[in-house]
Parts: sequence; structure tokens; C-alpha cells
Amino acid sequence: MDGKAATRRGVLQAGAAAATAPAWLLAGKAPAYAQAAKPFAGTTLNISCWASPYARFIGEYLPEFTEATGIRVTYDTPGFPIYNQRADLELSTKGSAYDVLNITFIFTSRWIGAGWFTPLDEFLNDRNRTPADWDFADFLEGSVRPMKDRQGRIYGAPWVADVLCGGSGRFDVLRQQGLGMPDTFAELERAMAAIHMKDDIPAFIVENHYGWVFIPFLQGFGGNVFRNPPDDLFPTLDSAEAVEAAEFLAKLLRQYGPPQAIGYNVDQTTLAFRTGRVNYQVNNHAFLVPASEPGSRVRGTANFSLIPAGPKGRFPGIASHAWGIPVGSRRKPAAWEFIKWSLSKELMNRMVNEKGYAAVTRASILNAPGFRERTMVNGFDMTQLYIDTLALAAQGHMRYRTVHVYPQANAQITQALERIISGQMGARESLRQAQQNTIQDLRRAGIRF
Repeated sequence: MDGKAATRRGVLQAGAAAATAPAWLLAGKAPAYAQAAKPFAGTTLNISCWASPYARFIGEYLPEFTEATGIRVTYDTPGFPIYNQRADLELSTKGSAYDVLNITFIFTSRWIGAGWFTPLDEFLNDRNRTPADWDFADFLEGSVRPMKDRQGRIYGAPWVADVLCGGSGRFDVLRQQGLGMPDTFAELERAMAAIHMKDDIPAFIVENHYGWVFIPFLQGFGGNVFRNPPDDLFPTLDSAEAVEAAEFLAKLLRQYGPPQAIGYNVDQTTLAFRTGRVNYQVNNHAFLVPASEPGSRVRGTANFSLIPAGPKGRFPGIASHAWGIPVGSRRKPAAWEFIKWSLSKELMNRMVNEKGYAAVTRASILNAPGFRERTMVNGFDMTQLYIDTLALAAQGHMRYRTVHVYPQANAQITQALERIISGQMGARESLRQAQQNTIQDLRRAGIRF
């Protein structure tokens, strides 16, 4: 989920709402966030999040928030790496430029541990600020857990749980070859060889944030990023298992991917998938669902599955992202109004019904009658896929990703895979370089081996 291209920056103000009135006005009853007077009228919030379907939907609904509260919003949704660079720099100064920021999963330990975000408990426990029916306990525990510190204080309200799954936009082509959805690495390689360039469609793609999409292959072959995270952070990027995994993924991309496959970021992989220009990909659940939306060329032929398992098991990437309030914000109460609105049951239900949003973090919505019918794609239960993948987090294989120095390893992994896939270096040589660089980076960050 990563490498998103920059999108837009806009100021959405009162009076800029759509011509039609919000649904709650037509119904004659305002939702919880709009039932009181407008004590924050005239306030402007600065908010940023990396580009994602949820972030895009929030931008479309923002005029209603301004109408209901009087709060104007300057909203920024850059690509994932750009967002993280900007947010990390701003947070490290404890500046006041932003009032609400996304807490990125790989930075949870660093950003929360450094005291750069505000504990939300004072807002959550105050019934004057947060009505009981807003119900924070409704959020999936697995998505909330990374947003807590060691004392159990809560710093983020999760808007997505990212899970890596497998998807075929042209499953009919796989069926023509007598194949189903690949369930193992061996089946994946055989399937990609069988369907490559059938109907002139390249078989395989993954996004080029390899620090995210490579790790399920690494772990599937029995490797890991660190020796025993979080206790032993000595990197193991040049292990025999890592070399085997890198060679496997590089082969899939070089032999069965589109031209310049190494250049595909997540937006490009998502677009290529829903337009039928690439058949199979491993991607986040939220980025596979658009294949079922109106306008998708593969709406009637798409199919999905758990990420394939390697010789040592199945290890999908699982992460959560959350809204938080930087400690430097001077408008914390108004910021909390935005978080309450953006994650309210009312708005999240509307996203499901109106936008087809499926990566929901509220259990009540996931378990609501009719939700699964709305998230069925060609008879495939995307909600069950989401739940089954999240359940695999109990293995504990994602511990590598929440240690505070993972971003350094993440950068070295991505660079190493780029060298391997492009043919600039062999896998063993490139991963040895990544290992040495990561050791140096971690020592500079204060890690002792």
C-alpha cells in the first residue's frame, strides 16, 4: 500500500457543499456530530493523509462536515512516501502546522513512542465530547492495538486495516487453462506461466513498495527482516531464505509482468487491474475492491483469494492506519470533532452503501445484516476474505513492522529489490548490501547488537 502518487490539495469551505442537502437534513434529524450548536464555527483545520480510497471519500464528504460544524478544512492527500516524509519532519519539530494526521502503521512505534501525538483518552472518556453511542469499543481490536502505548493509552482512531490478498481480474483466463486461484507459491508460478499474454494481458504485478509486498514472500520462504523482533533487531536480509524469496519475486515480475513493471506504484497497479491490463496481483484488500465498481472492465470476471502460501506458511501483510492529533495542534477539540465525524457509524455506513467501501474497522458494520451482500463480488465474499486475513495476524508475524527502526530497513529492502528486479545486481549481492546498510542505519539510530 504504498508509493501512492500525489493527488490534490484543496480548501473546502462552508457554502461549497453540493447542491443537494445532506441525507441527515432531509431526514429531519442531525447526526451526533451536528446536534449541538456550532462552537467551532470559523475554525480552520489542517489535515493530511496519504492517498487511499477512504481519504478520497472523506474529501468528497467534507462539505457536509463544514456545513454541520462550521469548521473549514484544508485537506492534503499526497502519495504514501511523500506523506510519510512530510509528516515525520513536521511531527519531529512538534510544530503546529497540522491538526489531524494519519498515524502510519510502520511509524507507530516511532511517532507514538516519541510523544508526538496526543493521547485520545481524555476525549474518549468525556461524554460531553464523545457520546456513548459513538462507541470506540466497536473498532476492531486488531486495528486499535498498534495505536496504544505500553501504558494502554490510545493515540489513534483506525480508519483502515490493510490486508494483502490475491486478486485476478481475468479469472476466466485462469479457468480456460484449467486453473483456480493460486493458493501456494508453486501454484502461483505455474499459473503465471500458463496465462501470461493470454488475450495479450501480462500475468503478474505488485506495487513497487517492496518493503511491504516483498515481506510475505520473504516470510513464506522462512526468512524475516530481523532475527527476533522486537527483542532482537539484528537484520537478516542476506539470509539464504531472503535470496530465494527475492529471486522468486524478481522472476515473476521480469518474466510475467508488464514492461517497466518495476515502475508500478499502487495507483498504477490498481488501475491496471481494474482496466484489465494485468491479470493477477497481490495488493491491499481496499485496492482490489475497485475491480467491482461501476466502470471497471473486469467487474464480471474478477476473483479473489488469500495471499498464496510459501513452503513455510502464509504470511499476509496486515497493517492499520489511524487518525491522530499531533501534540503541536492548537485546535485539538475541533480536531476531535473531525475524527468523530469521519469515523462515525453514520458516515462509515454511507461509505459502504454509496462508495462500496469494504475495509471497515467497525465490527458493528462488518456484522450488520446485508453488509456481506453489498461486498460480494461475482459471488465471492470479500468480507470473509478480509476477516480471515486479519485472523492470521494472531501468528505474530507482523512484529517486525512496528519496531521504531523498521522504516530504515523498509527503505533498504525496497532499494535492494529494485536493483534485483532491474538486473542491476544479483539477489545475493544486492541483499548483502542491504544488510550492511541496514546495520549501519540501525546503529546510527542507537540500536546495539
